[in-house]
Amino acid sequence: MLKLHLTKHLFAGTMALSLAAMTASAAQATVQAIGAALPDILSNEKVMKDKFLPDYSFAGYANSEKAPSTQDFTVINVADHGIFANDGLDDSQALLTLLDNLRESDEPTVLQFSKGRYIISSIIYFDRNNLVVRGEGSGASGTEFYFPRPLIYTEAPELKELKEYLVSLNKIQKEKKNNIYLPFTEWAWSGGYFWTRIKDLRVKKYLDKYDVPIRTLATPSKGTQGGFILTVDTSDKLKVGEIIELQWYNTKGENAPIINELYHGLVDNVGSHHWRFANLALARQQSEIVAINGNQVELKTPLLHNIHEGMEVNLAPWEHLSNIGFEHFTMTFPFAERIAHHVEQGFNGIYLTRLYNGWVDDVKITNADSGILTEEVANISITDVVTDGEKFAHYSVQMGAVHNVLVENLQVKNKVEHPLSFNTFATKSVYLRSSIDIDPVLDQHSGVNQQNLFDMISVNVTLDENRQYPLFAGGGASYWKPSHAAYNTFWNINVRFQNGHASAQSVLLNGMKDGPKARVISVNGNVPVHVEYGPDAYIEGTNWVYPEAESLFEYQLKKRLSQE
Repeated sequence: MLKLHLTKHLFAGTMALSLAAMTASAAQATVQAIGAALPDILSNEKVMKDKFLPDYSFAGYANSEKAPSTQDFTVINVADHGIFANDGLDDSQALLTLLDNLRESDEPTVLQFSKGRYIISSIIYFDRNNLVVRGEGSGASGTEFYFPRPLIYTEAPELKELKEYLVSLNKIQKEKKNNIYLPFTEWAWSGGYFWTRIKDLRVKKYLDKYDVPIRTLATPSKGTQGGFILTVDTSDKLKVGEIIELQWYNTKGENAPIINELYHGLVDNVGSHHWRFANLALARQQSEIVAINGNQVELKTPLLHNIHEGMEVNLAPWEHLSNIGFEHFTMTFPFAERIAHHVEQGFNGIYLTRLYNGWVDDVKITNADSGILTEEVANISITDVVTDGEKFAHYSVQMGAVHNVLVENLQVKNKVEHPLSFNTFATKSVYLRSSIDIDPVLDQHSGVNQQNLFDMISVNVTLDENRQYPLFAGGGASYWKPSHAAYNTFWNINVRFQNGHASAQSVLLNGMKDGPKARVISVNGNVPVHVEYGPDAYIEGTNWVYPEAESLFEYQLKKRLSQE
């Protein structure tokens, strides 16, 4: 399985390189194969020492060491439980009843749906391990889940705190020219019709009054960013194989060590949320304990940050589900005009929370406000997803509060406010070999998102008369600025300009002013480009392609697995 999984990545990379070469030749593009097979940041010892580059190869299901398998799962045909395609009836209650009957068991189970349309109008919660929803394909003759109305007509007690937070902060979308003065909805970045959760477990902190005491297994005192070993005060409560969460806090204000760790003193607009909430971890890492030697603990994945005296770091238990998958179907919503940004009604597809080692594969989502949303998940693979439709969407596949999540071969065919987005608390996650057809933005949405990777992304751009485009524009609220912390990375970003070919003048790609220490490697297009990014960005190989590292993720994965 390991060999097959790696072969899939490498074969896809080789094919993409060949196709890219043929396309470039046909279009007489400016992209060339550089003399060196690798950029300096992967081959020059001095540059490698001075310019830290995170190892992204741990992203994905099982850290991309094997693919999900349902070979030993029991298959339940939902028709045997009164759930029939194409009968014109709402299937929500029958599906909820089936899931209630399965809830007390963790026996690996596939819910097999036939081809045809199923109607869903209630939130379907998935709150047990080892459960897969499988259709007969995402094509026209496959399985379709149809959602006739938005989530505003459903009950979601899990979002009570978020709703209260929006009211308490008087969050209003104000667009005078569009006659918009409307309160934010809780569905703008949360919730979905297919929803993984641990019942009654708070997923995200919004208000202090709902805080509970922070749980502690050990207090780390020493560790090196990118290393695997940390020193703790005691390992008595730890065990090998356990999934834990490392949490970096800040109760020391604007000049706390974690603030410098994140931004390196390079930005002066660090938002107040970085120090206002003592019980809110600014950085989190979920990982498996693989060895314990006295007070030395070895983790499966490299440390997100340094740990040293003065830092406030906690090693905590992390409650989660595992092995939940969604595959081979379409999710369709009726077309509804967009009202405004942040006041989405909740035409949301899949909402992944509290999941470790899960997946979404071969899913098409049409006319959604948000196709797939995430919160507090790790080691997830989201592959071969298409979002489309006439609806102006908020998100396609969004990554928020995630760690080591891999989104591969996402095709964004619809107009989306944030088509690819690393959102609040996203870390060490990857968009790989994905494309944006309309008004692309590689969004980094503030909220301490850090050490994330856009890898082999293709975008369509229409130029204005200024021959520049804000591809790297970052969003997010001012109290969570800057747009990102150190070491977010762009690798082999291919821009397909739809116009502007009559001029030999290069095109400026910009939009990011406050995200520090980015790594921007091999940005190229079918006309020459140059890149502005700051502060202290490391930019290399613009208008070049490196044949031995077309994909950074795949290069790092191959190297890691060959050494194990």
